[in-house]
Amino acid sequence: MNSGKSIFAQLMDFLPSKAFRRCVKRYQGDYKLKTFSCWDQFLCMAFAQLTYRESLRDIEACLRAQHTKLYHLGIRGQVSRNTLAHANSVRDWRIYADFAQVLITRARVLYADDRFGIELAQTVYALDATTIDLCLALFPWAEFRKHKGAVKLHTLLDLRGSIPTVVIITHGKVHEVNILDQLSFEAGAFYVMDRGYLDFARLYKLHLASAFFVTRARKRFDFQRLYSQPVDRATGVICDQIITLVNPVPRKGYPEKLRRIRYVDAQTNQRLVFLTNNFCLPPLTIAQLYRSRWQVELFFKWIKQHLRIKNFYGTSENALRTQIWIAISVYVLVAIVKKELQLDGSLYRMLQICSVTLFEKTPILQALSLADDQTNLDDLCKQLTLFN
Repeated sequence: MNSGKSIFAQLMDFLPSKAFRRCVKRYQGDYKLKTFSCWDQFLCMAFAQLTYRESLRDIEACLRAQHTKLYHLGIRGQVSRNTLAHANSVRDWRIYADFAQVLITRARVLYADDRFGIELAQTVYALDATTIDLCLALFPWAEFRKHKGAVKLHTLLDLRGSIPTVVIITHGKVHEVNILDQLSFEAGAFYVMDRGYLDFARLYKLHLASAFFVTRARKRFDFQRLYSQPVDRATGVICDQIITLVNPVPRKGYPEKLRRIRYVDAQTNQRLVFLTNNFCLPPLTIAQLYRSRWQVELFFKWIKQHLRIKNFYGTSENALRTQIWIAISVYVLVAIVKKELQLDGSLYRMLQICSVTLFEKTPILQALSLADDQTNLDDLCKQLTLFN
């Protein structure tokens, strides 16, 4: 059925075009446009992400070199760096943010039954943020330090499939804990966070939503132990205590009991203290849940190394947000393709193959299933492989 179609066109066939048109209509993205629609813009930017283009001039040169094939790629408008720069600057970035959410919803359904190393029926999210450094001279609106600009990418990652369910882009000065005010918590789900999110009043709102959190305690942490539960020290768990807060301000923010678990990591000999509002799971499972938080760190490293979200094609805030959201859409799209085609290779391997075969007219399943030295690829990107 894909006879005569390029691999790029076959990849784009996995996108729900009707949903994209609804997103465009919602924000009047194509209002009074005669050429180079929002769809053309998305395809050009997706091409840039898949082939790791360096600049708008680079995108223009590559696509114009294949100008006879652009129609078959789905690009109807004339590709020009000025046109693309203007589109990135003025067309509402929320078009691509909403479309990314459509893809995320679809991907979460596909990966709902995947395992992430812990046998747990509930959904587990890892919450963290990464800073993207910017040149303050080029991005004066993104002031972070006196001589430095930055934005922060706050991400709530579903550990089943490493799918980013919520992505919030803010200025670099916004502290991570403020993101808790913008989240809608899912009853029964686990939210795993580091110490940067330790705000008892905000965590209590999470608790009242019937959700669970797992985080680390700060070094100076005053509490009163109510009683201790028996533990097996051979597992690395030192103690499992039920506590209440002592200081008036934190106690006012979180007036109920908490669970405190001390754990020694056998590999690093590091002593960790966890806080949670779940009193049912074994203490070792709580420690394993916190360890699984590392997947969000891998996600940040992966997208920074393999997608274009550190160097930008435009300097306006709208252009930056547009590029990041299209990069996230491409990441989720490739994850969807991997699942629907039932491919065994890593996401990294799929991107490597796509980057050099986008114009070839080979069935995509055949192209992505080509025999490859998986060992060598895993050695190149061992700790950044999210999809094994």
